[in-house]
Amino acid sequence: MKKIALFADVQNLYYTVRQAYGCHFNYSALWERVSQNGEIVEAYAYAIDRGDPKQQQFQQILRNLGFTVKLKPYIQRSDGSAKGDWDVGITIDIMDAATRVDEVVLASGDGDFAILLDKIRASQGVEAVAYGVPELTAQALMRAASKYVPIEGGLLLK
Repeated sequence: MKKIALFADVQNLYYTVRQAYGCHFNYSALWERVSQNGEIVEAYAYAIDRGDPKQQQFQQILRNLGFTVKLKPYIQRSDGSAKGDWDVGITIDIMDAATRVDEVVLASGDGDFAILLDKIRASQGVEAVAYGVPELTAQALMRAASKYVPIEGGLLLK
């Protein structure tokens, strides 16, 4: 059976699904779909921790599905902007996992990950599947993936 590592960029999924569809992403449906292609041996969800009870409840739902939830504190800058980016952490974890699995699944439309998917496909020979909202996913990421899966239909909570 194919071994799969699953990575979910929670902030990217939240904002792109909300912007495109006005609803939420269905992590349970993602888990179910990915599981149809093999065994999920590692799964990580990357989020920002604001200490909000509703957010903590959501994080527990992710844990119950089987995700290891990785949190960074929410940082409000003095100019009013916010910081909470997991790109480097996701990259390190994917590069590490690519040595142990047959397939890496990344749920994010962030084009910064295109070079990462190119790299792991070339150096590790793994399949790299990207899930993203069609109109908000970088073309470079779609091209870099072995397979691109649009987030629509059953992957949405309406």
